Amino acid sequence: MPETTAAVATHCPYCALQCGTRLDHEGDTVTVHPSDFPVNRGRLCQKGWTAPALLSTPGRLLHPLVRGPDGRLAPTDWDTALDTVAAGLKRVRAAHGPDAVGVFGGGGLTNEKAYLLGKFARLALGTSQIDYNGRFCMSSAAAAGNAAFGIDRGLPFPVTDLAEAEVILLAGANPAETMPPLMHHLGRAELIVLDPRRTRTAERAALHLQPAPGTDLALALGLLHIAVAEGYLDKRYVDERTTGFDAAWARAAAWWPERVERVTGVPAAEQYEAVRMLAEAGRRYVLTGRGVEQHSKGTDTAAAFINLALALGLPGREGSGYGCLTGQGNGQGGREHGQKADQLPGYRMITDPKARAHVAGVWGVDPKVLPGPGRSAYELLDALGTPAGPRALLLFGSNPVVSAPHAAHVTERLAALDLLVVADFVPSETTELADVVLPVAQWAEEEGTMTNLEGRVLRRRALLPPPPGVRSDLEVLHGLAVRLGEPGHRYPVAPREVFDELRAASAGGRADYSGITYDRLDAGEALYWPCPDSPAGGPSGAPGRDGRARPAHPGTPRMFLDRFAHPDGRARFAEVDHRGPAETTTADRPLYATTGRVLAQYQSGAQTRRVPELNEAAGEVFVEVHPDTAERFGLREGEPALVSSARGGTVARVRLDGTLRTDTVFLPFHFPGRGRANLLTNPALDPHSRMPEFKVCAVRIEPWAGPV
Repeated sequence: MPETTAAVATHCPYCALQCGTRLDHEGDTVTVHPSDFPVNRGRLCQKGWTAPALLSTPGRLLHPLVRGPDGRLAPTDWDTALDTVAAGLKRVRAAHGPDAVGVFGGGGLTNEKAYLLGKFARLALGTSQIDYNGRFCMSSAAAAGNAAFGIDRGLPFPVTDLAEAEVILLAGANPAETMPPLMHHLGRAELIVLDPRRTRTAERAALHLQPAPGTDLALALGLLHIAVAEGYLDKRYVDERTTGFDAAWARAAAWWPERVERVTGVPAAEQYEAVRMLAEAGRRYVLTGRGVEQHSKGTDTAAAFINLALALGLPGREGSGYGCLTGQGNGQGGREHGQKADQLPGYRMITDPKARAHVAGVWGVDPKVLPGPGRSAYELLDALGTPAGPRALLLFGSNPVVSAPHAAHVTERLAALDLLVVADFVPSETTELADVVLPVAQWAEEEGTMTNLEGRVLRRRALLPPPPGVRSDLEVLHGLAVRLGEPGHRYPVAPREVFDELRAASAGGRADYSGITYDRLDAGEALYWPCPDSPAGGPSGAPGRDGRARPAHPGTPRMFLDRFAHPDGRARFAEVDHRGPAETTTADRPLYATTGRVLAQYQSGAQTRRVPELNEAAGEVFVEVHPDTAERFGLREGEPALVSSARGGTVARVRLDGTLRTDTVFLPFHFPGRGRANLLTNPALDPHSRMPEFKVCAVRIEPWAGPV
């Protein structure tokens, strides 16, 4: 258990930038100070400055809770809580089989917790039914990146490289609100921003392209068309370092600028200017975010922007490149070590016999006992409580009642379970449905590692021990595993011990952490994966032929400089074509709704809505509407409106914005109850990534006379 210290160097608990901080503890007060860490350089956003408030937030979960015969959650002791969970899991498995138990993880869990959660699911429970909320975040760019480059790392270069850029194209990303310290690195560059809204990032752009929701793929195809037609194709790079250009160009050739303008609403002249700016700059980048990915064609859209970057010769060149801005705090590491339905640690695929054999060897089991791939996140939630789906669910670090698409339906499915167990450190809309709630430690009370958006592995350090009555997630998994008949040594509770096992399990995988150690991280080394333990044919520190110890692998801050990760060393163009959103407007629902984040809130808001300063800045849901659209539908500034889709309705206050498209409304997704934007969103899934279509659905809007 961590001990109280006076000060500690650690990282912010929120986004994937993982800003460096120093926490100081004096008496009952914890203060935060930004450090000169490369990604933030002495800066923090509003959320980072107020993060210590979470440590003493009223209503903190401090005791296990079990729902009694009266239907109420009541405090109990840990043995009773864990015995209750284990007995319930045994009943469900005995009656319905191992896949009747599901596990749902989170992109904010440390690498150690994500790793042990996947191991627990596949060995202690024997279930294939595990996925995590990161499926809703990065999965489309991950699928596109793996296909194009043979590996998925959000930024295959350090964030600091962006500070020297001349031009950066930002597609579907709003870092001025979602990760403000990043903007310091973008200050020198001319920005080209693609977004249906004039966001704070777009306000700083040299050029803002404002496509209709759901048409980013057509726009990317059109930009590639112009790049080739105007003679900007880097033919030598394409010939020497890529394959598949001809098939990709055959699709893009049909997307001339005037056609793209008809589909997207982006003037042809602006398309030409965007390509000219990007192609004629010396140091240039293409970066994508959730606006590109959260569609039923998000993988193809991300691939289309990768195609543009490849045609211009950007990836694998120092000073240029393609990258994706990962969102959640451990969104990168969380998808690498086994809590995804189709993966094993080290970013290995669970269907690969060699991968199964390697991981089974580390775990000391026969590969045959490892289950196969399971359902993706929304498919898992959709199946809960059904005859063919899980009847029990263990949920760690997520709040799907607010964050999942088609939220009313997901809430119904959670309520239909025989057993719902939630581990969290604050109450949430999902804990309200739970049969058992397990209070766990939070960021400044635990040790571990995180992997930020640039693939750098970081040390999370504890300032304080958890409050009495609170345990770590690792202790929870250990306690449950032992009660389910597993040997205790298989589920360590010390983060360093778990990480050492993770290193062995990841060795030789796409995300190889085997050369990374706590000692190296604590010594201040900047280690980016892949970082194998055998830089010259043998383990680090082992003697070479000359008798001298081999140096440790330095990590890989910049990927692809010599070759891409496919066996032939070449990147792949993708043959993609535009198709519309899964749901289009109708006479009854004539507008598109799109969703996103605001500066002062984070994800489902379960944490940030408890911080007074953040609630003062953004305390309730709103709907942005163009003044002409508001007049058309009888809406007024500040008055409540009902926004309705085929799945449900959200009540929000009207906020007029003359820069918004007249066919579009925008809602942030951080708020509970009738203010849940995800009551509207469409669970139509991308066929490759299984990403739901959060970013576009057909709605109508009307004045609301009821309570807000």
